[in-house]
Amino acid sequence: MSTASTRGPISRLSLRGRVVAITLLLVIAALLASNALLVTLLQQQLVQQLDDRLRTAATTAARLSNTEDTPGGTAPETRDAVERDLTGDVYVAYLDAEGHLRHTLRPATHGTPQLPVLDTAAIAARDQHPFQVPGKGDGDEWRVIAAPLAADHDTNVAKGGSVVVAGSLAPVHTTIRHLGVWMLVIDSLVLVCLGIIAWFAVRAGLRPLRRIETTAAAIAGGDLSSRVPQPATTRTELGRLSAALNGMLDRIEAGDAARAATNERMRTFVADASHELRTPLFGIKGFTELYRMGGMPERADVDAAMSRIEREAARLVRIVEDLLLLARLDEDATADVHLTLRLTPMDLRTLAADALHDLRALAPERPITLTGPDGGPPGGAPVLGDESRLRQVTSNLVGNAIAHTPPGTPVRIGVGTLEDQAVLELSDEGPGIAAEQAAHVFDRFYRADTARGRTQTGGAGLGLSIVRSLVTAHRGRVEVRSGPGEGATFRVLLPLHPDSSVSNS
Repeated sequence: MSTASTRGPISRLSLRGRVVAITLLLVIAALLASNALLVTLLQQQLVQQLDDRLRTAATTAARLSNTEDTPGGTAPETRDAVERDLTGDVYVAYLDAEGHLRHTLRPATHGTPQLPVLDTAAIAARDQHPFQVPGKGDGDEWRVIAAPLAADHDTNVAKGGSVVVAGSLAPVHTTIRHLGVWMLVIDSLVLVCLGIIAWFAVRAGLRPLRRIETTAAAIAGGDLSSRVPQPATTRTELGRLSAALNGMLDRIEAGDAARAATNERMRTFVADASHELRTPLFGIKGFTELYRMGGMPERADVDAAMSRIEREAARLVRIVEDLLLLARLDEDATADVHLTLRLTPMDLRTLAADALHDLRALAPERPITLTGPDGGPPGGAPVLGDESRLRQVTSNLVGNAIAHTPPGTPVRIGVGTLEDQAVLELSDEGPGIAAEQAAHVFDRFYRADTARGRTQTGGAGLGLSIVRSLVTAHRGRVEVRSGPGEGATFRVLLPLHPDSSVSNS
């Protein structure tokens, strides 16, 4: 048996149909309950009114005298007095003390009640309380009240026997049947009108859900920019659902854009790495093919070729080592660990002094000064860092300044503290770079050649990427400030280490 076949008819409807069907079922249940209560109360009220008339008539008939002089007949004056209190099909009769019929004061029009034995004891037990008896044959039921005859006014002696007044319930039943028919007609009209109104009201109420459905279909088709229209308020269920869906779509779109950007960076990285690796490899391959073809007959030619091959191999090794270092740093950053770092207390003044000596050795023609951050005297900058890796940072910054500024360009090295951070900066007065290029200087394989006059000794464009990765691994950051014709300042900021022994050493 399939799952669909085991479901009820309502579960196979649409949401709109289910809401309307459930609403109608609840209304039907409410109408049935209210109608049943109304009919019950009305029937009780009609019976109570009949009982009141019968009790009044019984009391009147029991007080009247001179009914015994016309046995078996009728007494007109008594009948007239009683009929003033009666309407409908009513039966009035007098019984003797043993409960036998003495005579009938008013016969019933349709049918006769089937009375039980109503002797003096039964009359006293019932105490003029109304009771219900069936009709003779297939007639309707009757309400009956039996009252003992009143005492004679002249002799003050109680008369034997009783008077019985019975009223047919046929008018009550007829009224209830007519009321039921009218209720059925009215309820049917109400349900039809309510069903039509509910259909259109639910359709209007579910319009936001249809918009959500349309948006979901568009997203499934690949349009991640689609959004669910936001209702006027987020306090409703649909408002909260729309806000949650839009937030989820924002995160999905951002994640998709991030993945696309990552893939694009990966493709660019692979292309750039392939290009950088291909250059030295082609040089090595070219010299080896030239030697194999006999293009180096002299020893001097072979020595020159081997020297070029050695330089290209060294360049290839540097590129591979830089790539491996960046890969390890990326892995550590992803895992939030720092396995490649050996952190010890140190002072950035040591690195600044070494960078000063390196610059004087590599570019003796350049004016070099040692100051504090943004000028002033240099100061202590205690940090917790890996000295060998931080030396690599300063070495790359020094190499970057030499490679991308003309000979003789002044260079300033700054070291000290700013607020709660240790600072090491290297500033030059070279041609500078534009703001849009400065935003990419730390990207891998990026080189602003035209802006900074890149020399033939320029590297693969990985030096500043390594600087940023190493500084980030130390939980710091690196900044660049530059502009065309304004030079460039690279600033390394690391968390200050509160070790007085280091700062005062």
